[in-house]
Amino acid sequence: MEPQKKLINAAESCVDEALLGLVRASGGLSLLRGHRVVLRSDLENLKGKVALLSGGGSGHEPSHAGYIGAGMLSAAVAGGVFASPPPGSILAAILSLHNAGASGVLLIVKNYTGDRLNFGLAAEQARNQGVAVDMVIVAEDCAFDQPSKAGRRGLCGTVFIHKLAGALAEEGCSLAQIVSKVTEILKGIGTLGVSLSPCSVPGCLPSFDLPPGDMELGLGIHGEPGIKRSKVASADEVVKTMIDHMTNPSSQSHLPLKSGDSVVVCVNNLGALSCLEMAVVTRSAILCLESLGVVVARVMSGLFMTSLEMAGVSLTLMRADKETLRLIDAKTTAPAWPNLSSVCLSGRSYITEPLTTSKRPQDEKHSEGPLSPVMHKALEKICSTLLEKQEELNSLDRASGDGDCGNTHAQAAKAIQEWLHGHVVPGCPGQLLLVLAGLVQEKMGGSSGALYSLFLTAAAGHVTEGRSDAAAWANAMNAGTEAMKKYGGAAPGDRTMLDALCPAVDELIKLTTAPSGGHMAVLQSAVKKAASGAEATRDLKARAGRASYISPNLLSLPDPGAVAVATILKAILEVLEGQK
Repeated sequence: MEPQKKLINAAESCVDEALLGLVRASGGLSLLRGHRVVLRSDLENLKGKVALLSGGGSGHEPSHAGYIGAGMLSAAVAGGVFASPPPGSILAAILSLHNAGASGVLLIVKNYTGDRLNFGLAAEQARNQGVAVDMVIVAEDCAFDQPSKAGRRGLCGTVFIHKLAGALAEEGCSLAQIVSKVTEILKGIGTLGVSLSPCSVPGCLPSFDLPPGDMELGLGIHGEPGIKRSKVASADEVVKTMIDHMTNPSSQSHLPLKSGDSVVVCVNNLGALSCLEMAVVTRSAILCLESLGVVVARVMSGLFMTSLEMAGVSLTLMRADKETLRLIDAKTTAPAWPNLSSVCLSGRSYITEPLTTSKRPQDEKHSEGPLSPVMHKALEKICSTLLEKQEELNSLDRASGDGDCGNTHAQAAKAIQEWLHGHVVPGCPGQLLLVLAGLVQEKMGGSSGALYSLFLTAAAGHVTEGRSDAAAWANAMNAGTEAMKKYGGAAPGDRTMLDALCPAVDELIKLTTAPSGGHMAVLQSAVKKAASGAEATRDLKARAGRASYISPNLLSLPDPGAVAVATILKAILEVLEGQK
């Protein structure tokens, strides 16, 4: 097995290059020369205030440097990937903050042995140099029913402490006051993670093996084993399992939570979940908590403390009173902190009703007219022909698309047939075209449905009860075709349905000047040109639609959309010829 692919230059330089990339992309950060330490660029604004320093191994980005800014961290120190930073760099960061005039320095440390030792050593060294230093250990992991002597791990709840302590420091609270307040708040924070895949340190094999279809509950952010493996379940089931475990009173590491409590929720992407999955999990978390009677006051969802490319998520819950929410809502310039709404989410109306509730054209009642019988026959002929051609169109589409052209046209045909069985065909052609536009828009789907609906909608205004002669129909066809070209972006020669439609419409325009006795000849010529245009698409290079992504060497059959258009026009002609 080979190491996982990474988009880096070299494993040994990736941390330094990542820090440099972060700082170069920000106007408010700087690097401490000779150390993996990121500082606020405006250190002078720390004078007389408590400075906050956090850090740990790299690979958890945006933690911790992404939380540097007014109202959050003053600096962050990074170790190698998943490795605690050295005490020398931690001390250098502390002294930089002290020399900037900070009244004290608070170290916010996740509960891992290496971090505790190295930050603790640096703190003692700084005290020997006269610096006022204190340390808060974050240990909010809810995974283990009976934690070992090492205690609960520090996870994404650390980010909440960054924010709360940062807001207090910005307000001018003393070091002792900040430590006292955040220590109390820590009692009401819990985190639990679940993973669908392992992660891998650059240049190394995956940190653990997780068979396909399995997930692991309660793992750490460095790929440490969790407490339970099971088959992947639905998002709702996974979230319920997580929250039930986190709040189980029989566990020594549970988060006490009861109905009526208010919480801030962090749905943290461990690295590789899609935005779509994250939104689904966020929904599940809100609904699950509300079903327990818990008030969801704030929600943050995204990348906050990752584990490289691990596909997984952690949930952090923090009990929150008004004071805690005030601190969460306080302003910060830290780039990785989300722009949260200050509105309580539970109980908020989140559905907006449409402004109009007008009936769909296909639901309106219509009156028949002189043209109703022939239009009814034409529709029946079109529908039956498209259903007969369903597999032929699918076969053509399999060579150039996703193989469903016949199916989508059949869906439209069946929808029209069903409508015809329960409605009269309106005497006004424009009204009928709007009905058909509504039907294909709803039932046909895909780009074909949108294109046909565009055509019919644009054409409808050109054929009314008082204006439905051959010239009006020709102008309607032209208007519909122009709308398809305008919004679809294709043109004749692009190997689309336009290659059948445009030649036919060019011929039909002659109806505006042709004598009535010559109308049928024009129609027959238009249908022939549509058929010829469709056949000619076998020699054209696709420049629009899915077929444009396929090698021209593989496209030797006519375009199915063009064939469908030619088929529809031929069906109409056959009905009109039968009326003579």
